[in-house]
Amino acid sequence: MKFADFILKKAVKAEINATDKQGVIREIVQSLLDAGGVKKNEYEGIVKAIIKREELGSTGIGRGIAVPHTKHPSVDRLVGCVAVSGDGIDFDSLDCEKVQLFFLLISPPDCPGDHLRALEHITRQLKDDTFCRFLKQSKKAEDILSLLDEADNNMFGK
Repeated sequence: MKFADFILKKAVKAEINATDKQGVIREIVQSLLDAGGVKKNEYEGIVKAIIKREELGSTGIGRGIAVPHTKHPSVDRLVGCVAVSGDGIDFDSLDCEKVQLFFLLISPPDCPGDHLRALEHITRQLKDDTFCRFLKQSKKAEDILSLLDEADNNMFGK
């Protein structure tokens, strides 16, 4: 699996405006809505599902990275988004550090394999410090998309 298989290009955000965890989730889901990845009437349900998942344990995995995700019946395929916060946001991360990189993932409940493969791909790529550093420094969506493409084409060391 590659980022190109599930990241919606039009949903990528180079600068998050929100200042708290719930605001970030709302803003990123809105970005997916604006890109046509989720339906308007499902927005609140998806936000609530992600927040409920966060209550089980933060998806802030450390090193300035969070991977909020959920399964939701309103999507018919795996959809995702990448967003960056230059200043970082408190996301209840495991290492108590602010989060700058957000990889949001929503999948249909009946596709657990795709969901797991996407999470695996994200976490494998995020182990690369150079990839993460460049993403955190990105100022435009085009820069983020270029880095995702480079990662898909194995241009970063693993």
